[in-house]
Amino acid sequence: MDNLTGRLLVATPSIEDGVFHRSVVLVLHHSDEGAQGVILNRPTEAMVDEALPGWQDHATAPTALFEGGPVGLDSALGVVSVPGEDKEPLGVHRLFRGVGVVDLDAPPVLIAPEVAGLRIFVGYSGWDGGQLEEEIFEGSWYVVDAEARDPFSDDPRGMWVRVLARQPDRLALLATFPENPSLN
Repeated sequence: MDNLTGRLLVATPSIEDGVFHRSVVLVLHHSDEGAQGVILNRPTEAMVDEALPGWQDHATAPTALFEGGPVGLDSALGVVSVPGEDKEPLGVHRLFRGVGVVDLDAPPVLIAPEVAGLRIFVGYSGWDGGQLEEEIFEGSWYVVDAEARDPFSDDPRGMWVRVLARQPDRLALLATFPENPSLN
């Protein structure tokens, strides 16, 4: 299987409940050893400053903490948009294209002027080597290309429908799949 770093995993309707129901996951890293990513469409009710004082004013709206996944719920991960191709800013590690992760222990006033978007995730999504590939083979995930603004969408809750709707052919039709098919 190709390297999925930088691509989106869109939950298929076969994932009927749980944290991954109708989720859109940005794959931050994928290798033979496993994969890690963050769920882009799960804002929580908690604001960023509740967990990370000083970062609220620099977060991209909506400025809530996002549920990144079921792993490492006692930690936070900052995903940023890094403009240009120059050397990565202090406190930022570029992962792919214009997306990187930020050191949340660094002072926000040093980081914020250097990035174009910032989203804070509590926890992350993780798979052991071969596990994600197996889930894709079993039909749990659609793998699609990410667009530059996907990690920083101003309407994260509507992302599952929007990402599917922009796909070709049959995948676009799935955007109309009812939230609860038994009520259809």
